[in-house]
Amino acid sequence: MGGQPRVLTVQHTPNGGPGRFGAWLAEKGLALDVVRAYDGEPLPARTDRHRGVLVLGGGYLPDDDTRAPWLAPTRALVAGALDGGVPVFGICLGGQMLAQVAGGKVAAEHGEPEVGSTPLTLRPEAAGDPLFHGLPGRTAAIENHVDAITELPPGARWLARSERCPYQAFAVGDRAWGTQFHPEVTAAQVRGWDPERLRRLGFDPAETVRRAEADEPASAEVWRTVALRFASLVHGG
Repeated sequence: MGGQPRVLTVQHTPNGGPGRFGAWLAEKGLALDVVRAYDGEPLPARTDRHRGVLVLGGGYLPDDDTRAPWLAPTRALVAGALDGGVPVFGICLGGQMLAQVAGGKVAAEHGEPEVGSTPLTLRPEAAGDPLFHGLPGRTAAIENHVDAITELPPGARWLARSERCPYQAFAVGDRAWGTQFHPEVTAAQVRGWDPERLRRLGFDPAETVRRAEADEPASAEVWRTVALRFASLVHGG
């Protein structure tokens, strides 16, 4: 496959684009083909034209096919990428989808919600991971979820956890990763979140923004590192 390596990117909501994660991939020479599935843009049946797959977040469960009929073909794409050794990165809903497709379990409104910048702890397995090795043992990431992975796929590497939600990052084999958190979201985006929803979930809007702004300089460097490593993997074929 000649030319600039391309990453198939599935977007589930109008505000749920690839953000800075996409910019970091582009910084490393990748081109993103963003399919706005929520708007009826068709997904390809296969990943033949793409060297990587990025599945973004959204307010659905991975098999919420009645409300989001594009999720079924997205699951098929993820399964095909796994079978074909195509690198995959799943964020929030995308991470849950990767877990489910690979044999794990996801539950609606499970545990306590997480919103805004949240402390994460890397697990020992991260030390040998192609994307997570050498990262700070404690870092932060933006969260925005009420659903959660309840069981990792068989054989998955558990890479990071938080106090409220254990399965924050994991890997399936050596070419697929899922995160519960949002490495693509910035503090500026958090400022635009609905304050009434934040209060309803038990979070103070002003403190949520303050925490995201304070944590961003350090956490952005961590997730940029992960994105660039994923891009290198895509380049490597």
